[in-house]
Amino acid sequence: MPASGGANSQGGIPLRKLILAGAAAALAMVPFKAAFADASEADINRITDEGLSHSMAMLSASELMDDIGPRLTNSDNMERAQAWAEAKFAEYGLGAIHREPFRFGVGWDLVSHSARMIEPRPIAMRAIPVAWSPPTNGALRAPVIVAPMSKVEHFAEWRGKLAGKIVLVSLPGSTSESREPSFSRLESKDIGEFDSYDLPTDPDEQAIELRAESSAFPLRLSQFLKEEGAVAIVKRSYRDNGLLHGEGYLFQPGETLALPYMELGAEDYRRLVRLERRGTPPVIELAIDAAYDTEDLEAENLFAEIAGSDPRAGYVMAGAHFDSWIAADGATDNGAGSVMVIEAARILARMPKPRRTIRFALWAGEEQGVLGSLAYIEQHLAARPVDPSHTGIMRYYGWREGYPITTRPGYDELKAYFNLDNGAGKIRGIYAENNVGAIPTLRKWLAPFASMGAGAVVAQRTGGTDHVFMQAVGLPAFQFIQDPLDYESTTHHSSVDTVDHMRPDDIRQAATIMAAMLWQAANSDDVLPRPPLPSEPSKSDPFKVEDPNR
Repeated sequence: MPASGGANSQGGIPLRKLILAGAAAALAMVPFKAAFADASEADINRITDEGLSHSMAMLSASELMDDIGPRLTNSDNMERAQAWAEAKFAEYGLGAIHREPFRFGVGWDLVSHSARMIEPRPIAMRAIPVAWSPPTNGALRAPVIVAPMSKVEHFAEWRGKLAGKIVLVSLPGSTSESREPSFSRLESKDIGEFDSYDLPTDPDEQAIELRAESSAFPLRLSQFLKEEGAVAIVKRSYRDNGLLHGEGYLFQPGETLALPYMELGAEDYRRLVRLERRGTPPVIELAIDAAYDTEDLEAENLFAEIAGSDPRAGYVMAGAHFDSWIAADGATDNGAGSVMVIEAARILARMPKPRRTIRFALWAGEEQGVLGSLAYIEQHLAARPVDPSHTGIMRYYGWREGYPITTRPGYDELKAYFNLDNGAGKIRGIYAENNVGAIPTLRKWLAPFASMGAGAVVAQRTGGTDHVFMQAVGLPAFQFIQDPLDYESTTHHSSVDTVDHMRPDDIRQAATIMAAMLWQAANSDDVLPRPPLPSEPSKSDPFKVEDPNR
């Protein structure tokens, strides 16, 4: 219909066109950054649809955990897993796919293992070697002796009594009677308890020294037992119900275990103790087929990127540790977090180019002391003076106490880091990690996902994983709150840590929210604030009375 005058026109121009023209002119007067300060609702909807309706996360989980399995740092299986992840990133169209090496220690690959009681009757026992245990070079058969030792002072009691024996070094303990549910989800009141600011405390130098002694004890124990003529070491699993773990921390050249070391299921261990204490020591047979790699002492972190449009805007990053222990497939710790990072990369690769670069990190060496992410920090972000004799787990205990902090040229480029390492539960919110200035922005970015149960932002600080040393140098690094499911009770480091314990709906939800948080951090004008660069603390309480018994 041709235009005409009347109530809906002005001077021959339809009123509808005048309104649109006026809106366009008004928009043009608004600075671009203000008009598009955050990701649009359409962006959030697009990310949500891709993550929830077209997820590839559980397929990736099966490929990683079912096909490849456990990923001990610097093992052949870790190499296989990293090659798989590189192919995934390339398939999804990411760039700058590369690895960065760091000094780690001896490689170790477990081929097979077994443990049997031979006398007084044949029983196949549940067992796992302690990581980095020497092989037995065939089946090793000997009577057991129960000789609990947890510190060097215990050695004198057993000197001259251990030759030719397999030594049971743990106390038997008693069967657990837990009244806590083995599977749980967080209630609102539980999340509310996390909303507390952690007040600074004085460095505990004595605690660091005690940790050093504790870390060194397994090596000294194995050396003592070898000198005494023992043939192998056995410890009890710290969980009941047949769960096994196999954690080990002696992987530095020249500091590996002196004897084969096996962990037995708690029930099998207690049976041996009962039999030995009745006066007829049982005979058991152990076999460990494992190989060391003492030539290649470097592990590698793996990275991929979605390049940003503004090279001056810095980058945001998401990460999870890719390594695991050996007793199962490392599904909830931390295959789940790794798969979520890979899935977030897939989702965001289907979006337009972000303003800031989005970097994805799959860390190595987390289980041995957060060593991979620490190496990244020291190479790219900041350095602290540390005792050069501190390697492995001792670097984890002592690194945050080194002052002064020296920032690297890349320090200011990192605008946000988001970490996932609390199992396979869905995201319920995020820890602000004592960065209270970041709470309003984090709350705004999470707001669209409140209906998915993920709206909480709490002040509490968390530790023990790959964001901690970024926090320790004043960077905006955060860990997500996740439903616990059966992580702490059952799967954490255990022999049942398989894909069966990953809930598909939880995985889809968490990967989607991680992608959305990254997208908003990459495009928003709201840059997350940083705490002040830490400096050496003064004594917080000058009137504190020291305990004379310490």
